[in-house]
Amino acid sequence: MQKQLLYVLLFTFSLAFTHAQKPKTPASSEIYQAIQKLNFLGSVLYVAAHPDDENTRLIAYMSNHVKARTAYLSLTRGDGGQNLIGPEISELLGVIRTQELLAARGVDGGEQRFTRANDFGYSKHPDETLQIWNKDQVLSDVVLAIRQFKPDVIINRFDHRRAGETHGHHTSSALLSLEAFELAKDKTAYPEQLQQTSLWQPYRLFYNTSWWRYGSQEAFDKLDKSNMLSIDIGTYYPLKGVSNNEMAALARSQHLSQGFGTLAQRGTQQEYIELLKGDPLTYKTGVFEGIDTSWNRVKGGKAVGNILNSVEKNFNFKNPAAHLPQLVEAYKWLQKVEDQHWKNQKTKELKDIIQMCAGLYLEASAETNWATQNDIINLNIEVLNRSDYPMVLQSLNNAKDLNIIKNITLKNNVKYDFKEVLKVESDAQPTTPYWLNTKGTLGMYQVDDANLIGLPETPRTYNIDFNLLIDNTPITFTKPIIQRYSKPDKGELYRPFEIIPEASAKITEKVIILNSDAQRDIMVVVKAGRDNLEGDVEVCHPNDWSVFPKNQKVAISHKGEEQTLVFTVIPPENQSEGFISPIVHIGDAAYTKELIEINYEHIPFQTVLLPSESKIVRLDIKKRGENIGYIQGAGDVVPESLQQIGYNVRVINPEEINPETLSRFDAIVVGIRAYNTLEDLNFKQQQLFDFVENGGNMIVQYNTAHRLKVDALAPYDLKLSRDRVTDEHAEVRFLNPNHEVLNAPNKITTNDFEGWTQERGLYFPDSWSSEFTPVLSMNDQGETAKDGSLLIAKHGKGHYIYTGLSFFREFPAGVSGAYRLFANMLSLGKNDIKPNTKLND
Repeated sequence: MQKQLLYVLLFTFSLAFTHAQKPKTPASSEIYQAIQKLNFLGSVLYVAAHPDDENTRLIAYMSNHVKARTAYLSLTRGDGGQNLIGPEISELLGVIRTQELLAARGVDGGEQRFTRANDFGYSKHPDETLQIWNKDQVLSDVVLAIRQFKPDVIINRFDHRRAGETHGHHTSSALLSLEAFELAKDKTAYPEQLQQTSLWQPYRLFYNTSWWRYGSQEAFDKLDKSNMLSIDIGTYYPLKGVSNNEMAALARSQHLSQGFGTLAQRGTQQEYIELLKGDPLTYKTGVFEGIDTSWNRVKGGKAVGNILNSVEKNFNFKNPAAHLPQLVEAYKWLQKVEDQHWKNQKTKELKDIIQMCAGLYLEASAETNWATQNDIINLNIEVLNRSDYPMVLQSLNNAKDLNIIKNITLKNNVKYDFKEVLKVESDAQPTTPYWLNTKGTLGMYQVDDANLIGLPETPRTYNIDFNLLIDNTPITFTKPIIQRYSKPDKGELYRPFEIIPEASAKITEKVIILNSDAQRDIMVVVKAGRDNLEGDVEVCHPNDWSVFPKNQKVAISHKGEEQTLVFTVIPPENQSEGFISPIVHIGDAAYTKELIEINYEHIPFQTVLLPSESKIVRLDIKKRGENIGYIQGAGDVVPESLQQIGYNVRVINPEEINPETLSRFDAIVVGIRAYNTLEDLNFKQQQLFDFVENGGNMIVQYNTAHRLKVDALAPYDLKLSRDRVTDEHAEVRFLNPNHEVLNAPNKITTNDFEGWTQERGLYFPDSWSSEFTPVLSMNDQGETAKDGSLLIAKHGKGHYIYTGLSFFREFPAGVSGAYRLFANMLSLGKNDIKPNTKLND
């Protein structure tokens, strides 16, 4: 029953965002709710740091119960986290999480905004966070969000008074919001913004508190709550057939890359918000107490409100089209309103309602989902009026060169199809996330166009304007061009129409490790964005490396096809590292970017262009053992990385784990968070421990103590903590310099910990039995030593190893020391070492 309800909810709420380009066909109840929101002139901005930080319960409540325009301002796109559904990390993970946030807002009814801050990973203090972020720029973006969205109420997710007690990004989001609350009205603060927006002063600023802030429900119950509002967010929506907290759970479940799929909740549930700044709450009637949220709020709004309130009061659920004369009349009055903010916002909402009431279906579908400069694209345009209200399609046009006069009367339920042609400009820019166009810094994305700052996505370049005359009133509906197509096993599908370069290229391996001076073949894949692509390809490389041949010809007949070219890389004799990148020369143009496609069912198809480069490392590395079994966890490229240094790696599923299968391997490596994601491993642990006892090595990478799926993580007592070392440059001290893992077959020195990225490691154990030997010690500045990053226990004839070191980040970055240390871990017990040998000699 629970699954059936989830499927119903998914169908009901997700249609609009999983296929974001599909014209909406809402039911009467949805139209009525849209009219209710149309008649509420108030707004709420919720502020936090990351995707998943937002309280979907409160956002859903404000949007659907209060009827306020509600938005979530996430300072980052979540680039620094882990990915539970695939291999994408860093900026590509940020693209996925951006879309997951949009999917969540598609469920809970909110809108989404961002700043330029980059999620660089865990931070322990806002001082560190605001040093790595450009504080002034991020503060500017928060001020801009307030000035553009013009919220009456701001709600912070986190407490600005908890510096150093929680994630530095979290506290920073609250501190910046607090400061921006005052600056948004100050004309001397970021005056350049006033060219595109205007000053604004919110009425109130709240902190969304809870019992967990104070340690226990008992402690929270004893608090003086005179400055707090209590909100029951469990309200039931008969028109939707779900409760607010059910809707909120579904919204939160869109964060699949973080493993936040959750059961729906029902019933009374309290949320608390604490007033921090602004007008006092005399009667505690709600966040909008004393704020006029009616049409009387704006000059000239009374006439609009009189009409629209009558529509709401007397709404015709059987025939919403009956209200079209009133809606069009209200539209005309709304155009006379002087307040540009509310005029623009409510015009957009009203046009959507007119379209819904008329059952207007407007679609521009291209024959392909992507094109390149100078392409000629066939369009199929569909127009359908499912009402008796008089309408004329006057013309079709776009901002480019399409302008077609039609003057066709749209009869009730008669479909009109038009075949048109779109020519893509010679200077059309490729479609890609705008914040990735220019290389930024560790803490900030570089956005060159100020008009794009804060937007969740890159605006679509190619749209079609449907210019209608509705009862002699001109109204234009703008629709992005999409591709509508079908597959026998999927049915009707939609993809966005995007512009790609005429050529793109990638090297199939992002990190290339050579552990000798022997030459190595690499593959360069060239993709054609147009037919009859001809040119040549070269590979740029460091001076002490060689690549043969210097260039090769490429010839591809059809767009979308690929050609693979093989180049030979010749490393230097000594250890060296650098980057290689392909360049495709087509005439006078040179293309250096890789076209990356992100395709998951829960988010729209994404096209991303990034600089195409691979790290090459000439590495002096030795290893013992050959065959590795890998149990995939939350997703990483460790198996491919181990193959790079000569191991035979086979990914095994939990159901394959048995003594016979395990006997084929020298070592078993457990992927990140496998014990948080694979429930079946609980029934396989003893077989894995027996494998170790019989002489195998078992390496377990980091897990979190929360939601462990196994009863026993190790053959001996081992307890995980939240200890982590976030400074990738933190000093690494050798607790047991004579230990085999630091000496054979590769001599590990502190140099092997240079060049690490984002962090040293995370979720280290803080308690372990005497069978374990701690090998390394490290800590962030001002903290106590953390000795649990690498723990090794002899178990029978083999070794059990637990490590929270971030190999899953270091391998894709080509950090040579990480490879050498991991090879030593795999080689434990297989080195030819005499008992009395001093390993550090």
